[in-house]
Amino acid sequence: MEQLKLDGYIAQERGFVSHPAIKPKTVLERAFQIDIAEKAKKENTLVVIPTGLGKTVIAVLVAADVAKKGKVVMLAPTRPLVLQHQHSFDEMLFMQSSIVLTGKIAPGKRKDLWKETQFIFSTPQVVRNDLQNNLYTLEDTALIIFDEAHRAVGDYAYVEIAQSYVNQRKSPLILGLTASPGSQKAKIKEVMENLSIQNVEARVRQDEDVIDYVKDIKIEWHKVELTPEMETLRASLEPLLYEKIGKLNNVGLLTYKKKEYISKKDLLDLRGYIPRYLTGYRSKYRFAAYLNQAMAISLYHCLELLETQGVSPLRDYLKRMIEGPCEKRSEKILVSDKRIQALYQQVQDSSEISHPKLRALRAVLEKQLYVKKSSLIIVFAQYRDTISSILEEVQTIVHAAPVRFVGQSSRTDKGLKQEEQKKILEEFRRGEHNILVASSVAEEGLDIPAVDLVVFYEPIPSEIRSIQRKGRTGRSEVGKVIILITKDSRDEAYLWAERSREKKMQSMVKWLRSQ
Repeated sequence: MEQLKLDGYIAQERGFVSHPAIKPKTVLERAFQIDIAEKAKKENTLVVIPTGLGKTVIAVLVAADVAKKGKVVMLAPTRPLVLQHQHSFDEMLFMQSSIVLTGKIAPGKRKDLWKETQFIFSTPQVVRNDLQNNLYTLEDTALIIFDEAHRAVGDYAYVEIAQSYVNQRKSPLILGLTASPGSQKAKIKEVMENLSIQNVEARVRQDEDVIDYVKDIKIEWHKVELTPEMETLRASLEPLLYEKIGKLNNVGLLTYKKKEYISKKDLLDLRGYIPRYLTGYRSKYRFAAYLNQAMAISLYHCLELLETQGVSPLRDYLKRMIEGPCEKRSEKILVSDKRIQALYQQVQDSSEISHPKLRALRAVLEKQLYVKKSSLIIVFAQYRDTISSILEEVQTIVHAAPVRFVGQSSRTDKGLKQEEQKKILEEFRRGEHNILVASSVAEEGLDIPAVDLVVFYEPIPSEIRSIQRKGRTGRSEVGKVIILITKDSRDEAYLWAERSREKKMQSMVKWLRSQ
């Protein structure tokens, strides 16, 4: 049988990679993966490729050769991702020994396991804490793989681990993996510097060596309008927000934009800017500025809930703030405002129980399941209260078997344990559930099968999260994404912000190639 040699790997005529450390007929031969892996074996490499093109396979190809030189450590942001990676490696590689390190394992036991084990899978927080406590070193580690490498900024655990590795190992080898590096050059440079990156392998969907392995994703935007009653509520809220922004303007803050264009990010970023700007004689305005900034964020959130989620989520939020214990001084001041109290009475008396998006979503799902009864669908929503409303709305659709998929417990919601998440995903893969109504926990890297349709209940301004959501479809066949938008609302602002950032990110990928 004729064989094709590709830079150290032998690709058999049948289309599988042949390697002593790789299990037979488990890794399909794809030249671009082998090419990237060959380069990544030689120097610290950041791999930037679209979702669905096999980042984990590249990691396996690198680990197959490098493992003979020492330990292989694979890090991922969440425990479900860590478990998924161990499973993937186990399916493809002959591993002498492997372990998932968790905080539930006693420190002394983790120390022993580290010494005894060849392949180690972990969240970065566990490894960072162990290094700080001198349980072990990274001297005998031949390769560290940082999944979702774009997180390697600020004080995230990846940064400290990479620094320790470079300091402790004479010949460190780092492999960073991401589908979405971000749209800011400074942040990407920070990632590269923190991971000591020497080589970048970046691909876009249109590149010649990957285009045969990706499918098109068709994107549609479905717009709805606020009801007259919701418009009335908005008219009560906006003046309150603009009043707080006006008070910030009076001390020289947020003057670079018209008040109508101030975003939540502007308000959040302001907190760090206040102590730098209000200095000297102006420092006497700091306390008031902090209060107005905090109240503005609460009011912005109220408007966002009303416009993008509906009256019911706004009512729940105001109820928690007004009837619950006020933990913040800004909340105490806000709820004592008679205008807020009147607004709360308005939403309590409102006849609106849902957002027009719910009806639009129902129509989208009914159409999809009518065309293809066996469809697998993911509906992404920002808020858990909205997820409950969506489930209630869609469970009566013919052929629909929806299920809630959220992270672990939050302040107001019990959430799902990791074992429960795993069970739901397995049932989704088998088709026992065909609509996954999910929070952001389903965005990043989880082994979710290719789906027929992804629905955004609302646009999100983050280009990284948007790309990860879209990457859930368009893997084995043409994918479809539908984004629900409220006209003339913050939905539209978020949509345009995300589209602009995604274009910038494509430019960043091209710039990365030159690095």
